[in-house]
Amino acid sequence: MTEKRIGLIAGNGQFPLLFSKKAQAKGFCVYAAAYVNEADTRLADYVEAIKWLHLGQIKRLIKFFKKNRVEDAVMMGGVRKTRLFSDVRPDIKAITLIAGMKNTHDDGVLRAFAGSLEKEGIRIRESTFLMPELLAEKGCWTRRRPSRSENADIEMGWHLAKQIGRLDIGQCVVVGGGSVLAVEAIDGTDATILRGGDLGRGNAVVVKVCKPDQDRRFDIPAIGVRTIQTMQSADAGTLVIEAGRAVVFDRKEMVDLADRAKIAIVAMKND
Repeated sequence: MTEKRIGLIAGNGQFPLLFSKKAQAKGFCVYAAAYVNEADTRLADYVEAIKWLHLGQIKRLIKFFKKNRVEDAVMMGGVRKTRLFSDVRPDIKAITLIAGMKNTHDDGVLRAFAGSLEKEGIRIRESTFLMPELLAEKGCWTRRRPSRSENADIEMGWHLAKQIGRLDIGQCVVVGGGSVLAVEAIDGTDATILRGGDLGRGNAVVVKVCKPDQDRRFDIPAIGVRTIQTMQSADAGTLVIEAGRAVVFDRKEMVDLADRAKIAIVAMKND
């Protein structure tokens, strides 16, 4: 019987840990290339082998996977974008890759990175291929449903979030009272929620969606308990995500917390 092997390119958050545990349970040997100061150090306990790398060390990553005969890999977990200006050690392969690009927006860099690995015989798969149960289901998940005014903000926010996604700016907007309160930039979703909530004064609606041309192999939107905790801190009342195109962690705990805080959570389809 052929041994099943899977490579894991791991950033921060719980997704890499959850994936490794699930892959092990399904009989995979996991070989993790983990980013220093991002990936959880506990990851070493759930993989066959781990290689700690700095951002930009593509050649070392490829060498590690080839040494362990890895032909399929996934990319998951975040990388704090602010580190891209202070904690990168690009090798010649990374420099050549970036130099050949017209722009260095998120999707462009990730697609180019995936393409570089595939030229080396390492195929990048969708991050949810072993865990489809994490994808958001359509519907209102909470006891509280959005009000009429919040529904109007949801419609506006959904359209605007898709537009900023098309421009590869971010995945999240915060709206309230018919106005845009915050747009996700390099500071990330939590900071966007806090900025928008401060301006919304209790009327903020958070909308987080996939980009229209999102490559589902990486950078898929993710929410969890921390998202609701941040909304509580920001006094934001409604969270909207995209059904089937967002990853949800600890759903029961998250919904229970939202119910206690009277926060509405809605997963919509892009019909």
